[in-house]
Amino acid sequence: MSDLTETTPGWLTNDELEQARARMPILYVEAVPVRVDDSGEVTSIGLLLRIGPDGTVSRTLVSGRVLHHERVRDALLRHLEKDLGPVALPRIPTALQPFTVAEYFPTHGVTPFHDPRQHAVSLAYIVPVTGDCRPRQDALDLVWFSPEEALSPMVLNEMPGGHGALLRQALAHVGRLS
Repeated sequence: MSDLTETTPGWLTNDELEQARARMPILYVEAVPVRVDDSGEVTSIGLLLRIGPDGTVSRTLVSGRVLHHERVRDALLRHLEKDLGPVALPRIPTALQPFTVAEYFPTHGVTPFHDPRQHAVSLAYIVPVTGDCRPRQDALDLVWFSPEEALSPMVLNEMPGGHGALLRQALAHVGRLS
């Protein structure tokens, strides 16, 4: 999950964020970007390629914190634009019911989701995108996979912190779990 400190009201300084993470769960949104055909079937899944703080390369989903006094819809749009670029043209669902709620814990094994920095609660969405996606910020690339390719052990093993489990849940939600 990305952590960029900005001067926008609602962002915490690095010290304030560390103090908050030590005391309470932090709310995040996550998005599985997809391409769909004319009938609404998922034809491909976009996974970001990132380099972690420890230098490891991994595949991840779009994710980030919800700011104080920010609507979930706005946070989702902000993070999609931040990670996929301003012309990705995401189609945010009219009803913001997530396909799942993922709880990340700093302790391994509590749930399939792990974040060593914090206890985080993430609302996860499947978001069709129709525009030109060009990764920004700390993403190196965005690669589109067929549902079958995305579920391959090779791809899932490149997804840290439980993002592979979240991707499997997303594909099951749209009837594409093989």
